Amino acid sequence: MIKRELYMSRIRPFIGTDLIKVMTGIRRCGKSVMLKLIQQELTETGISSTQFISINFEDMCYSHLLSAQALNDEIVKRAKEIGGKVYLFFDEIQEVKDWEKCINSLRVSLDCDIYITGSNAKLLSGELATYLGGRYVEFVLYPFSFGEFIELYRSVKPDASNQQCFQEYLLAGGMPYLANLHYADAPSKQYLHDLFNSVQLKDIVKRNKIRDIDLLERIIAYVIANVGTTFSATSLAKFLKNEHRTVAPETILNYIKYCCDAYLFYQVKREDLQGKQVLSSNEKYYIADHGIREAIFGGNMREINLTLENIVYLELLRRGYEVTVGRMGDKEIDFVCSRRGEKLYVQVTYLLASEETVSHEFGVYDAIRDNFPKYVVSLDEFDMSRNGINHRNIRDFLLSDKWK
Repeated sequence: MIKRELYMSRIRPFIGTDLIKVMTGIRRCGKSVMLKLIQQELTETGISSTQFISINFEDMCYSHLLSAQALNDEIVKRAKEIGGKVYLFFDEIQEVKDWEKCINSLRVSLDCDIYITGSNAKLLSGELATYLGGRYVEFVLYPFSFGEFIELYRSVKPDASNQQCFQEYLLAGGMPYLANLHYADAPSKQYLHDLFNSVQLKDIVKRNKIRDIDLLERIIAYVIANVGTTFSATSLAKFLKNEHRTVAPETILNYIKYCCDAYLFYQVKREDLQGKQVLSSNEKYYIADHGIREAIFGGNMREINLTLENIVYLELLRRGYEVTVGRMGDKEIDFVCSRRGEKLYVQVTYLLASEETVSHEFGVYDAIRDNFPKYVVSLDEFDMSRNGINHRNIRDFLLSDKWK
């Protein structure tokens, strides 16, 4: 079990407090394991596991607890039997109807420390803001980073070099369970395909009561095929019209939002760096795990530039950056990253194979006069840094503890 210290270091300061710890992210990205890691950490500080109450609401054993009242009654009863402070771990809490009422009631009525997970970004919106406003902290979890992937991949293939590990990562992605399949190609693709179907059915179709599943599938296929490419809802509507499906751009935007709420896609807005404003159209989308894209659509190696972009984008999110696509005149910077007053610019390309490519990738920074770090990231093995702009091999960039 990988420690996932990146997340533990953020959660640790809140352990034992009365704030509700909420972990969200795409289905099967490791949220259940995080609950186990927290339990492990608690036992290491001397807390007995008899104080833990842990429920996974996807387990049919707990189907009788899928209402707020039933869950509340059960937990209050078990807490009395245990006595003293209890530690509550609720996995996939969104399966419980009106769960926020129950959680708030437990927070008020018991001496407890509460941890919950869910697979939907809307978990913390609407009603919940009323019940728990200011009383929770949220942590978004992502599939394995390249660094985490190496650790697990080498438990299967100990002699693999960083280069070999990255070659596998490009195709397999970072879903934790693949290690149990020893990263075998056919079983891994089957697993990722089934995972994708589960996200689509449970977290998108069922949750949002979508009737036109064919339309949803077409929209998802289009976004997956165009990961990292700027497009608008209007252009997608025209594409669908050519396929004899007439649909309003507003419907398309709603369907894509449902996918983002399920953490299947991430929307990246475009920012005018001269006017310092966020542009309202032609966003980009990236997929939560590029391995899913390979299993569903293929083409990760054929369109390796987009795959590398996707990998770098997710790494920026993992490290807590807010990310936009930057526009400066007629030039576009892949990622403009902000975090607590820090700023970072990242341009991603496959190879700096010609002087024209070098000129383009480094040239996007010509008009930016600030002193924040600027990177060009590629698969090249040689350092081509110039004019104060850092060039990094993508493997080294992803494994670096700190970007300067």
